[in-house]
Amino acid sequence: MSSFTEEQIYRYSRHIILPEVGGKGQKKLLESRVLLLGAGGLGSPAAMYLAATGIGNLGIIDFDVVDMSNLQRQILHGVEDIGRSKAESAKDTIKSINPDINVTLYKERLSSENIYRILKDYDIIVDGCDNFPTRYLVNDACILTGKTNVHGSIFRFDGQVTIFKPKDGPCYRCLYPEPPPAGLVPSCQEAGVLGVLPGIIGTLQAVEVIKLILGIGKPLIGKLLLYNALDAEFRQLRLRRDVHCPVCGDNPTIKELIDYEEFCGIARH
Repeated sequence: MSSFTEEQIYRYSRHIILPEVGGKGQKKLLESRVLLLGAGGLGSPAAMYLAATGIGNLGIIDFDVVDMSNLQRQILHGVEDIGRSKAESAKDTIKSINPDINVTLYKERLSSENIYRILKDYDIIVDGCDNFPTRYLVNDACILTGKTNVHGSIFRFDGQVTIFKPKDGPCYRCLYPEPPPAGLVPSCQEAGVLGVLPGIIGTLQAVEVIKLILGIGKPLIGKLLLYNALDAEFRQLRLRRDVHCPVCGDNPTIKELIDYEEFCGIARH
């Protein structure tokens, strides 16, 4: 993109007047490529704000359909979307916010067979997935391909955000080397989740994506931001790379992707 249209100058004027963004920064946003893993609780606010911000190319992977129980927190979708593909519903909402955005849909279940094909076209991955098998698969694929992973998760009244950037900080396995046994961790479907919570965490993920693209501020690399809605409290913990980590350590033992589907409980957002 060599220049802005008059409509783009007007649409993004509040960005362009920011010294930290300006015309050059907005151009970076418009040329960037971001993949959203999931169009659910976390993916909804992240997608909407990234589209409004002017992330020019958004990929969305989600094979699920909209259910009535989703509407308590998944604000990409409405009553009229019940039974529709979440990916298609998400695209319609994004286009209604900003028709300039290029949206690519992947209506398939992420696995070791397709993840490399999907990730290769994107600069930053936004992990809003709702189950442990996918979290480990995405983490390992991002480490092995050098992709930056903006990770978020929620449970009941608590949420967390961090960035896993290969070679610059720890990865998900540095925190949790192996997935929990099936049934050990209750899902959000079993334990519940405050409807507004993913709005906070997903929006924080969007902020971190924008900071990474623009190269401004202090991204959450090597830091874990924790939020407790009941106490209205944010805490930040320092994370360190584990030199013995099986995938990003000094002598990694995991060099191929693993599908954990049969061994992990599902934590639905």
